[in-house]
Amino acid sequence: MTQTILIIEDEGGIVDNVVYALKTEGFNTLWCSTGTEGLETVKSNDISLVILDVGLPDINGFELFKDIKKVSNIPVIFLTARSEEIDRVVGLEIGADDYVTKPFSPRELTARVKAVLRRVSQPPTSNSKSKISKSFPFECDDKKNAITYYGEQLQISRYEYRILKILIDHPGWVYSREQLMEMAWEEPDMSLVRTVDAHIKNLRQKLKKITPDCDPIVTHRGSGYALKEDW
Repeated sequence: MTQTILIIEDEGGIVDNVVYALKTEGFNTLWCSTGTEGLETVKSNDISLVILDVGLPDINGFELFKDIKKVSNIPVIFLTARSEEIDRVVGLEIGADDYVTKPFSPRELTARVKAVLRRVSQPPTSNSKSKISKSFPFECDDKKNAITYYGEQLQISRYEYRILKILIDHPGWVYSREQLMEMAWEEPDMSLVRTVDAHIKNLRQKLKKITPDCDPIVTHRGSGYALKEDW
């Protein structure tokens, strides 16, 4: 059954590109330019996922998110302006499934849509939690900024720790270089996004010293990086 993605966004130019990318991947799409229309669409249609702009003309995206959650447990990906870091933080804190900052690649957004749908379509069973906890090789100590991998503590820098911790917290989530930069650096505008690639390369080298035949960091070409989900 084809899944339907609802886009609640008032900028038609953005919507056209997103609709094209989603349809290319086999999704149906619906578009609403206001929050009021979007909420009614959620109530009256079988929607698989909502792409929700924070800055709507008639209602704050966070408030609309809360209204949507009152009527449906549908997954939501926020669209936020690059300069509004607080939006991204608040969006995740109130329960959004992911966020994408503008300007963004429609292909990146589509990859995130597919990743979220894949996660929500595979809810944990009663036995899966213990299985995951036993097999997952990473352990984080936030007080010491330390990470162990298969019981061995990694000798990593501050930014390597932050990047890896972001990936560990959400296995399977694809983070672009820009997102990792914004989340891990105090002043992301002062560094080049390619710096992230250098840190990822160093992390891979250190992880492969422990497991030479396994690379837990997955590169999604054109989108970013993720920690692999299956262990």
